[in-house]
Amino acid sequence: QVHLVESGGGLVQAGGSLSLSCAASGRTVSSYAMGWFRQAPGKEREFVASTSWSGGNTAYADSVKGRFTISRDNAKNTVYLQMNSLKPEDTAVYYCAALRSSLWYAVNYGADYWGQGTQVTVSS
Repeated sequence: QVHLVESGGGLVQAGGSLSLSCAASGRTVSSYAMGWFRQAPGKEREFVASTSWSGGNTAYADSVKGRFTISRDNAKNTVYLQMNSLKPEDTAVYYCAALRSSLWYAVNYGADYWGQGTQVTVSS
């Protein structure tokens, strides 16, 4: 069992930055692909970013490409999401996800484990 806890959400003005963290416990996640998803009010949960087991491969939704950066520190069992140039449409609950799969990018479509989410609100 993997337990994921997100932190770092909050309120920020448009154009600002936030850094989210996802701390994993229960098992080392070095063999898990990790991802970030978000869900805005009234909308379905959507993929934001993902990283392979070592962090050598990453993927991003078109809407965040060039503004968000995903990274991981397997020694700390933690995944990060650096969010820059934030827009009001980035407002959502952000969820961390972990998937054990031979195809790391499969985490773009779903996960074995989910965190409880952290709220990000971007004001205009």
